Amino acid sequence: VSQPEVIMKEVNGHKMEPMEQVIITVPENFSGTVIEKLGKRKGEMKDLVTENGITRIEYEIPTRGLLGFRSEFIMDTKGEGLMDHSFLKYDVYKGPIPQRNNGVLISGEQGTAVAFSLFNLQERGTIFIPPVTAVYEGMIIGENSRSEDMVVNPCKEKKMSNMRSSGADEAIKLVPHRPVTLETALEFIQHDELVEITPKSVRLRKRFLTETERKRAPKNL
Repeated sequence: VSQPEVIMKEVNGHKMEPMEQVIITVPENFSGTVIEKLGKRKGEMKDLVTENGITRIEYEIPTRGLLGFRSEFIMDTKGEGLMDHSFLKYDVYKGPIPQRNNGVLISGEQGTAVAFSLFNLQERGTIFIPPVTAVYEGMIIGENSRSEDMVVNPCKEKKMSNMRSSGADEAIKLVPHRPVTLETALEFIQHDELVEITPKSVRLRKRFLTETERKRAPKNL
């Protein structure tokens, strides 16, 4: 499944896009972050009321601006925010909206992810998979803390020189991985990424699996 896209219209020579009415209720201390994020997504504030430490904000925002926002909203408000939205109207195209800032960690190998490799990779970003997960070349296994994509090897095992080294590997402490659901996956992916859905799992992958194919691919695909 590819990145969701909204349906545009052309009216009297003008490009029109769907708009949503959004009503957000958050603890007052999170309101600044929400306002900043929605402003970058071309949201236009229509109302703001704060009472007893709770802020209620009403916005008009392009449907495009909500793609990928729910996951950010949950994290930014630590799960304490409420968001309701519904289609409002078609309006004149609001211009480009910034996409995801972070790159991804891409498996460069086919095999089974091991704790030793994931332990080292978690310093580079947020990991999406637990140990003993089957991976393949081009599969996205995490979000990079930097803006660029990075090819990594999640299958690299620690070289054992003696029994003590082998025992020490069992003491590796991994940061809990961020599970990928169908909803979060569709919000997360960019134009060059896909969601792979099976009866037992949801995986993220690059549209072009090998690094060579990705370098040769047109930038607009």
